[in-house]
Amino acid sequence: MVAHDPSWARSALLVGALALLPLNGAAVEIVAHRGASHDAPENTLPAVELGWEQGADAVEIDIHATRDGKIVAIHDSDTWRVTGQRGIVAEMRLDQLRLLDAGAWKGAEWSGTPIPTLEQVLKTVPPERTLVVEIKCSRYVLPELERVLDASGKREQVMLIAFDYDTISEAKRRMPDRRCYWLYGFSESEAATYGVRSQADLLRRVEKAALDGLDVRHSGEWTGELVDALRKLGKALYVYTVNAAEQARRLRDLGVAGITTDRPAYIRRAVAE
Repeated sequence: MVAHDPSWARSALLVGALALLPLNGAAVEIVAHRGASHDAPENTLPAVELGWEQGADAVEIDIHATRDGKIVAIHDSDTWRVTGQRGIVAEMRLDQLRLLDAGAWKGAEWSGTPIPTLEQVLKTVPPERTLVVEIKCSRYVLPELERVLDASGKREQVMLIAFDYDTISEAKRRMPDRRCYWLYGFSESEAATYGVRSQADLLRRVEKAALDGLDVRHSGEWTGELVDALRKLGKALYVYTVNAAEQARRLRDLGVAGITTDRPAYIRRAVAE
């Protein structure tokens, strides 16, 4: 398999994007969802690099652990959707996963793009930017995650998120210096699992685990109210996944801390208007 040519970063996708400097300290952070995944194959190095190039304040990736204990960037627990090959990430070694093509599904120009390791992604993080790591596997990955972050020298530039409350709570206990946010989608299954019946229940969960805030579906129940409620607790609200300019501006005006989007350059321009 031929590795993807990194010259993609000079492609027509970036016309005008290099002029979009990251607005660190701006009213709302722009988080590139699985990298700039509208333009490049999600959770790959090209998508991550493109997120930085498009001026994202942060890039978000998903992680799973392999059979041999390595951490890779991939959203699903299986490989089928992004590689066209059957396989369970937790049952495969890293060398097996690296043989798969995670880019061809997005277009011929991405053919040969491999699934990256967390170490590889961390090397791309520029100064004063943030890597948002969504933990998709069990909390047993946390010791290795902490080891990788420490070895990278970029631990202070990493923010952790997870849908599983126990996982993100344990992450905060292990790494109290890291910002940790509970992902919540307002689904019936989440409400039943965690006993969430009201906004107050969510806030109690955040405080109990000493989390830094919530990262919720932008159109979910209580999203608008949570901004002020969390701010009063000294915490913040991030929202996902916003790809429409009007929605982004509405959320900016509500005062959310960050907006996660597949289109960082486009949403950056939208919230600057």
